[in-house]
Amino acid sequence: MTAGKVPSEPPEPMDVEEPPPADRNSPIAMAEEGDKSNGVISSMDSYTDDEDDYKAEGVINLVIRHFSKLKTQILSEPVYVRGLPWKIMAMQRETNRCRALGFFLQCNADSDSPSWSCSASAVLKVKAQQEGVEDYSRQIAHIFYPKENDWGYTSFLSMEALLDPDRGFIKDDTIILEVHVNADAPHGVQWDSKKHTGHIGLKNQGATCYMNSLLQTLFFTNKLRKVVYQISTENDDPHKSVALAMQRVFYELQFSDKPVGTKKLTRSFGWDTFDSFLQHDVQELCRVLLDNLESKMKGSCVSGGIPQLFEGKMKSFIRCLNVPFESNREEAFYDVQLNVKGKKNILDSFREYIAEETLEGDNKYDAGHYGLQDAVKGVKFLKFPPVLHLQLMRVQYDPLNDQNLKINDRFEFPEKLDLDEFLESREETPAKYTLHAVLVHSGDFHGGHYVVYISPKGNGKWCKFDDDVVCRCTKAEAIEMNYGGADGESIHRQCTNAYMLSYIRDSCMGEILAPVTEADIPVQLRNRLQAERDLEAQRKREKSEAHLFCLLSIVTSDAFEGHQGPELIELDHLEQVSRKFRVKRSMEFRDLYPFLEKQYNLIAGKQFRLWPFTTMNTLRPSNLSNIEACTMEHLSNNGDTEVLVFMELFDFVHEQTELPPYRPDEHVLVFLKYFDPRLQVTVYAGHIIMPLNASIADIAPELRARAKLPANSELIVWEEDKTGNLSEIQKVGLPLRHQCGDFCDGLLLVYQSEQMRQAFCKKSKISTAPAYYWWVNS
Repeated sequence: MTAGKVPSEPPEPMDVEEPPPADRNSPIAMAEEGDKSNGVISSMDSYTDDEDDYKAEGVINLVIRHFSKLKTQILSEPVYVRGLPWKIMAMQRETNRCRALGFFLQCNADSDSPSWSCSASAVLKVKAQQEGVEDYSRQIAHIFYPKENDWGYTSFLSMEALLDPDRGFIKDDTIILEVHVNADAPHGVQWDSKKHTGHIGLKNQGATCYMNSLLQTLFFTNKLRKVVYQISTENDDPHKSVALAMQRVFYELQFSDKPVGTKKLTRSFGWDTFDSFLQHDVQELCRVLLDNLESKMKGSCVSGGIPQLFEGKMKSFIRCLNVPFESNREEAFYDVQLNVKGKKNILDSFREYIAEETLEGDNKYDAGHYGLQDAVKGVKFLKFPPVLHLQLMRVQYDPLNDQNLKINDRFEFPEKLDLDEFLESREETPAKYTLHAVLVHSGDFHGGHYVVYISPKGNGKWCKFDDDVVCRCTKAEAIEMNYGGADGESIHRQCTNAYMLSYIRDSCMGEILAPVTEADIPVQLRNRLQAERDLEAQRKREKSEAHLFCLLSIVTSDAFEGHQGPELIELDHLEQVSRKFRVKRSMEFRDLYPFLEKQYNLIAGKQFRLWPFTTMNTLRPSNLSNIEACTMEHLSNNGDTEVLVFMELFDFVHEQTELPPYRPDEHVLVFLKYFDPRLQVTVYAGHIIMPLNASIADIAPELRARAKLPANSELIVWEEDKTGNLSEIQKVGLPLRHQCGDFCDGLLLVYQSEQMRQAFCKKSKISTAPAYYWWVNS
């Protein structure tokens, strides 16, 4: 009879008719009363609340009448724990050996979400209804998720035992089932850690192992947080400063409502790969962080802040037994490593830590001029720090298999710890401590999961920090359930246990855990971090709204200067020379004019005119029919994230006060490029608004003037088509509209001097624009 998921059957509530029992103190009456109130909450501390759907634990009752006639599955009313509905599921099951009661705990069965999960343990009971008979109970522990949303026993107890009146479980053909469930906060559902606990978690970024647990422990060491805020970081490199990264994480944990990221912190001290965390342990990470902070504090107003909190003193000694010689060395410590293997509790480990070792025989001590002497070697604690970190040595090398193994032995640690007996001489205040944080690992040496239990105020009220999820928990969950090992009453996995403890000295508790307020954060730092938060919030908002916006790139004639070869400009170069704006996709083209008036302080229509680029086989400004009502969505080809627009500006250099008139039915926009065979370059010669019936002869004076050619220069003019080919315009007196293949706004003409061609045709093979284009493209 092993615990497992129930075989699939449609559950049906039993239709039972039975008058309520007269005795309201009977087990049935009390169970039914519990049903009416959606369960009775079993509280282990004041964190649990009968009216709180997000409580950590609850009791579910199910009274089954006419039990001997039970044919189908039956479900209890739901009881909400951690915001999820939990029910008892019961049915009769036929096995090879006998008929039995199938008894299961069901979680969140009606949810359509495919990604939720919730870890829980529970005690399943058949209640005794006869004096002198004990309840029959069995335990389960399971991670509930959509494919395994119920867990329990197919054969919880035989029907023979249940139906036997002498066993005391049935009365008037009625049995009572009860489940006491204790659940962690769920993942994959809406869980507001700030609302339920007042605290937030840290994002699981995939390769940080124990770091999140350590950061939460340091954050809730409030005196440390205050000291870190006081570090001067205004001139620090934001990518390399550990102190600034710690300030940022602490600030976010204190003021944000959502889980905080740690990537900037891991990058700052160089542990940005999974291997970095595998090659070190939590003790080394703690030292890296505290050493960085301590060095940054030197010479400042908070110099010595780290040692004042974490530094203890011990003395290593060797004392000769037969001669008056003793060697002593005093040293500081920031944590104490305690053996777990073979030890019952912390006090046993401390006693081993200070136990004296005798040096004799081949291991005698060299006492200088006294020679080799029998001696004793040991350590004595001189001072314990205000914040005491204890590293529990749960990893041990196995020489037979040449690998490290995790020690899962039971190791007890108290909520209150008295270390006076381990001091060489008593200090001014008793070395009495209160447990503040329990860092826990589930799994083996090669991997697993890390969480931390913290009592933020040191008052016995505990929270569990599981990466991004924070929930309230009982003292037993935080302490006793993390001793490790297994006993008859434990239903937790043997591989879940504490590996680091943080204790706070009782005499310093008020100072170390005093609340941290905004007044404890320098204004300059607060403004900097708040500005970072605002910028990050803006980026997230822009990202979430990105589908509503597109990029508007404004290009002026200056962008075309210096371009060689076909077209007016290359698309890649546009990125460098355009001015960009973020606009809504729903924005109409006509609305660009008032928008850009404000951006450029120019008058629309008189001082600037807009032409959208066409990117269909070419890259030129053009005009479109009904352009005024076109949206940016339409102009971006219904999918691109960028709209390119040419801004035609009035020629203020030549004292032009406003743009020449343009009417779509009377004019055409023409761009000009001049080829200079002397310099072997094409020169952008600007653009003109040309009448529709104009010929080369009509615009020749303007072309000469722009190229600074003599008035009698003969011109050769080509049309550049969309493929970059040049077609010579033969008839200078015939309107261009009758000679050009692509006569529309954005027409591109390339021209040069015939006299200059003749002068250079013998000196260079590249004396014409077509030859130059061929050379550029080859």
